[in-house]
Amino acid sequence: MTANTSFLVLHPRLNLYLKPSTSVLLPSLLNLPIKHFSQTPIPSHLSSSLVAINRNHGFRIPRFSISQNHRNLHSSPCSAQSISLNSSENVGGGRSGTLSSPPVVEVSDKIDVNPPKGTRDFPPEEMRLRSWLFHNFREVSRLFGFEEVDYPVLESEALFIRKAGEEIRDQLYSFEDRGNRRVALRPELTPSLARLVIQKGKSVSLPLKWFAIGQCWRYERMTRGRRREHYQWNMDIIGVPEVTAEAELISSIVTFFKRLGITASDVGFKVSSRKVLQEVLRCYSIPENLFGKVCIIIDKMEKIPMDEIKRELKSSGITEEAIEDLLQVLAVKSLDRLEEILGAAGDAVAELKQLFSLAEKFGYSEWIQFDASVVRGLAYYTGIVFEGFDREGKLRAICGGGRYDRLLSTFGGDDIPACGFGFGDAVIVELLKDKGLLPDLSPQVENIVCSLDQELQGAAATVATILRQKGQSVDLVLENKPLKWVFKRAARINAGRLILVGNSEWQRGMVGVKILSTNEQYEIKLDELE
Repeated sequence: MTANTSFLVLHPRLNLYLKPSTSVLLPSLLNLPIKHFSQTPIPSHLSSSLVAINRNHGFRIPRFSISQNHRNLHSSPCSAQSISLNSSENVGGGRSGTLSSPPVVEVSDKIDVNPPKGTRDFPPEEMRLRSWLFHNFREVSRLFGFEEVDYPVLESEALFIRKAGEEIRDQLYSFEDRGNRRVALRPELTPSLARLVIQKGKSVSLPLKWFAIGQCWRYERMTRGRRREHYQWNMDIIGVPEVTAEAELISSIVTFFKRLGITASDVGFKVSSRKVLQEVLRCYSIPENLFGKVCIIIDKMEKIPMDEIKRELKSSGITEEAIEDLLQVLAVKSLDRLEEILGAAGDAVAELKQLFSLAEKFGYSEWIQFDASVVRGLAYYTGIVFEGFDREGKLRAICGGGRYDRLLSTFGGDDIPACGFGFGDAVIVELLKDKGLLPDLSPQVENIVCSLDQELQGAAATVATILRQKGQSVDLVLENKPLKWVFKRAARINAGRLILVGNSEWQRGMVGVKILSTNEQYEIKLDELE
């Protein structure tokens, strides 16, 4: 230190190395505090962070980058601010000079207690509903012989960027990580499934019947039943080229609806095939590379005006004559009428007729209807596509899926026949609310155990442990509470029975039991308590 040095200023994150003498604030920096300190021995590896301030001179705090134990500490925004010194007054430990600044004001910011827009908390009552819903997802998957898998929530961004114009491309939560890699929170599960199938290669035998329940993220406009994060139930069949796979998937969703009390008068499935659109475009010699783009445009038909649909199709290079014929075909709601237009020779009509025939065998023919306008917005679909919808038309699509035989080759793998669906958790909950089908999911505990004396807390803990070891749920009263409080607690958690540990009973190796539904009371030996 030189003789005319009057202050040492240290980066705020390193204040633990110096003893403070005075605190000041910079008014233009959101009241971020900066310390100036009396002279104190400083560790050598921090010497570069100190700035000597000469008397009667202003200075700028430099930007620091100090690496220690693999941690990088960077300066706060105050590093670009200037502080002027006035040597006419003496401050702090005999050192001359003052900092021109307003008085110290402590600011305590309150955190926003709401979750980020489009996301949600799951307090106990919401978590019970989610667990119930997921249980039904898993149970239906089990009934159909599917195995559960999962994938990272964070994936490579390239996994989801396939075709320009896809909504999903513009809805990614994506960023560059610290290793300069482009990553994204998964917006859907199917690409992750494809990646895993490629990774496993020939170590797995086909067909694969896998399901997953995963959290997905999309930055999109929010409506009822549409959030920026949601959980999605996916079922996929890998390795089956026949339409029986699609028929099986739709059957699983119908089974799920029936378990929840939803009927064919509440929900239906619109079914079509991407091959219908392909055959129409082929008639007008429209290049195949435009097919995906046209599908994306057609998928917007219920979201934007028809004039806008026509403008987008025309800008894609499709003639007005082809557009009119295409829209006429997409308006068809009868499979027989489609056959009149396209003929019976093509794959599209043959596969659709087979699917409707299988629907009768599975027993859900009243649930499905043909609708040529269904194409789905994701570019990787190649054949039959379907969407679940509520018949009152109040909600967005409940679920959707189809065949994606060529997805794996877009990631460098060998194509394998595949189909699957995605089913979001948010829309189905809205539908259940509308239909009055939400279950009563009150908390339920088999036992509540309470000691009648503070000295018997340990004894009550012993009783609770014995019951838990026998597989029973127990809410142990952890404080010395009056019986009135205990009964209220028992009612709130819907306890089946109350077990009281009293002094005289405990000395005889017994406890008191009260069946709360019938008010029956009795004493029982501890070793007989079941």
